[in-house]
Amino acid sequence: MSISSVIKSIQDIMRKDAGVDGDAQRLGQMSWLLFLKVFDAQEEELELEMDDYREPIPEEYLWRNWAADAEGMTGDELLEFVNDDLFPTLKNYTAPIDKNPRGFVVKEAFSDAFNYMKNGTLLRQVINKLNEIDFTDSNERHLFGDIYEQILKDLQSAGNAGEFYTPRAVTRFIVDRLDPKLGESIMDPATGTGGFLACSFDHVKNNYVKTAADHQTLQKQIHGVEKKQLPHLLCITNMMLHGIEVPVQIKHGNTLNKPLANWDSNINVIATNPPFGGTEEDGIEKNFPAEMQTRETADLFLQLIIEVLDENNGRAGVVLPDGTLFGEGVKTKIKKMLTEECNLHTIVRLPNGVFNPYTGIKTNILFFTKGKPTKDVWFYEHPYPEGVKNYSKTKPMKFEEFKQEQEWWGSEDDGFAFRVENNHAWKVSIEEIIERNFNLDIKNPYQEEVVSHDPQELLASYEQQQQDITDLRNKLKGILGDALKSSVGEGE
Repeated sequence: MSISSVIKSIQDIMRKDAGVDGDAQRLGQMSWLLFLKVFDAQEEELELEMDDYREPIPEEYLWRNWAADAEGMTGDELLEFVNDDLFPTLKNYTAPIDKNPRGFVVKEAFSDAFNYMKNGTLLRQVINKLNEIDFTDSNERHLFGDIYEQILKDLQSAGNAGEFYTPRAVTRFIVDRLDPKLGESIMDPATGTGGFLACSFDHVKNNYVKTAADHQTLQKQIHGVEKKQLPHLLCITNMMLHGIEVPVQIKHGNTLNKPLANWDSNINVIATNPPFGGTEEDGIEKNFPAEMQTRETADLFLQLIIEVLDENNGRAGVVLPDGTLFGEGVKTKIKKMLTEECNLHTIVRLPNGVFNPYTGIKTNILFFTKGKPTKDVWFYEHPYPEGVKNYSKTKPMKFEEFKQEQEWWGSEDDGFAFRVENNHAWKVSIEEIIERNFNLDIKNPYQEEVVSHDPQELLASYEQQQQDITDLRNKLKGILGDALKSSVGEGE
């Protein structure tokens, strides 16, 4: 049976359980079970490899000792063990992180996890289905990508999946251009399910890791923070399967919950797609300088990224919405700071639909390096492939489409001297950007403006026009009302 079939079978079993309500709970339930199974598979390997091996948690809670036997605990006995023993123990586990940090990883993973299932017999059926996958088998471990993709697709229908998932093509392109090296610290401050970190790990492993010592170095390079429990759990499971034995660098928390002045990190590479279109909880903005305070999440993350990048060639690739480019007020101040402290050398303007079906918001990738101010900004407008008018869930963007940008890119070491303007690429000086009050929403001078026929865009445009008409009507009413009052006063 294929892994995707196993996952579908698990979801079908969960639908029979009265305690599991909707996709989000099904995914949460499957995720903690999957984590414990993957964790135990890794422990089995470490036990064979390490002379001084110690169990990270009491052995009765390892998957092999309570879940692996298909004829083992079931029904009320299993439910009682999970609810009254396993969860309380792992949530409150106090193993010293310095003696066995893998135990700390388990505690972090279970901090906000929950067992939704109320039927112990159905829970046993789910566990037995998971046991059909052998994560100690390198071939089946490799197929975790299938599970991961299936979960991400299902997250779409769970409500707010857009903040968890960046299309793989975009992730690979950003990491490819940043080219993280062995020994460089790599961070995603809005980690989600770990797509950027997994891609960065693979990039370094495939291009720079030669020895076992190199692999140990790589494991310590990866850093991330994720606010929400489900994507955090998926992320650390993903990291373990990629070969990070102790993913303690993947924190569960809000990156923005720490005053900017208290950050002293010198991160070499940041690849991220911070949440946009949302606002932070009250008080978070107080962690930022008074003149730069805002509750808009993407703006706060951009400030943080600029702050924590290493001043010597610290570089970033960040996905941001069009609103960041043309926005004013605090956004203008942030863009001014960005161009003064960093070389904002490239903005890749992505076409509509890249993030379908999660959002129709137009997005851009900003590439910048800290330490030198911006002199010129190159724009590259990514075109649709021939015959494609929009992307969709079934026909997403492909990494191969970025070959044109890769061939055009050149090197920052020589100031991108060999870049040329063409139908998709153009250069704008910092002087012109300053004249535009740091409005970076600069249209392609080599292309006529294309009239969009996308229904969502047309509807948004229509709603904006209606709002403008209403505002104008109210202004006219006010002017006429004032004029009428004035004429009545004069008549008296």
